[in-house]
Amino acid sequence: MTQDPKLHHVAAAMADARRARMLCTLMDGRAFTAKELAADAGITPQTASAHLAHLRDAGLIVARRSGRCIYHRLAGTAVAEMLESVGRLAPLDHLQRARRRRGARRDGAAALHARCCYDHLAGALGVAVHDAMCAAGHLERQGAAYALSGSGQAWALRAGFTLRGEARPCLDWSERREHLAGPLARDLLAQMLERGWLGRERTGRALIVSDAGRVALARVFGMDEEWVVTVGTG
Repeated sequence: MTQDPKLHHVAAAMADARRARMLCTLMDGRAFTAKELAADAGITPQTASAHLAHLRDAGLIVARRSGRCIYHRLAGTAVAEMLESVGRLAPLDHLQRARRRRGARRDGAAALHARCCYDHLAGALGVAVHDAMCAAGHLERQGAAYALSGSGQAWALRAGFTLRGEARPCLDWSERREHLAGPLARDLLAQMLERGWLGRERTGRALIVSDAGRVALARVFGMDEEWVVTVGTG
């Protein structure tokens, strides 16, 4: 008898809209309490705790106690990649309606433009970074992955970035074009956040481009400042 993966357990855990919302919140790589996730999903903390137990049983999240609080986060990169892949199955007309809809949640609309995809940059801004680095010859293909080229290493040094490892193309669920994932992309986002070019919302995956970030992105990646303003404000 063959041993098949228990896909139905994972599918059942994701099938509830409230659990799906909590997974999307955790896609920004941070850890949240049940109370925080409940507020974001519009449910009570008690209901959230039951949903979180379901997600833990399916192996999608892990929990860790810190002091009096229990924090929940995704179980790892593999879970984040799976969620991003599922997101790409959303019909294009659904995304177009989300862009046009008046009165939509600000974080949902802004996330289409610039967001965290677990530990790397995604959305229109993430795709623009990918395209700019490729167009400038800063990345070179190594099989299915990218590595910094000689010019890319010189560029990173001038920009003050410490970028280790490789990157890989990741098809963006909202743009349907590639952004960068992998260790190099993780370092890039972390250093943009450290420099204050990008800022996080309290909850949700949307990222905000600061005034300093608008200038820096235009200078370092050759982006148009007016376009970056549009992206950063959603």
